[in-house]
Amino acid sequence: METLDSREVYSNRWITVREDRVRQADGAEAVYAFIEKACFAIVIPWDGERLQLVEQYRYPLRRRCWEFPGGSVAGPEFDPIAVARQELREETGLRAERLTLLGKVAPAPATSTHYGYVVLATELTAGAHEREPSEADMESAWFTRAEVEDMICAGVIADAQTVAAYSLLLLRESRGELGQS
Repeated sequence: METLDSREVYSNRWITVREDRVRQADGAEAVYAFIEKACFAIVIPWDGERLQLVEQYRYPLRRRCWEFPGGSVAGPEFDPIAVARQELREETGLRAERLTLLGKVAPAPATSTHYGYVVLATELTAGAHEREPSEADMESAWFTRAEVEDMICAGVIADAQTVAAYSLLLLRESRGELGQS
């Protein structure tokens, strides 16, 4: 596919909306509108028995959502382990001795450029969270795997990134790639 022209429709510090005019393989022209967004890390805090989730209000859905901690950090270079360490500390107060990259997901490949890097955090130590003002309403709690799976099946956990991250964890474990995690 050949890009004929591209224009920025809207931009703020988190996203840029673009509209590209393209020539498809059959020669026809089409328009693609999409969001450019920074990469992010999603962290799976695992203490050997339980997983920690955070809950916060998600304005577009008009509801509070349980999900794994995560986020992105501005900068020219993206280091998923460093971002995971920072987001884990900020959102939960946990510090991880061991961070393991499990994989990479594209949560909305038809509409967005961003990728998420899934990181397993183990050998955890509790501490005070360092939430940003916009995260003041955030809560965190520990859940067993059975509880997380029930929450996913019931739609309590609706965040696709969290479901994808949990799936990567299960796949890596079923392949024996995580040792005693």
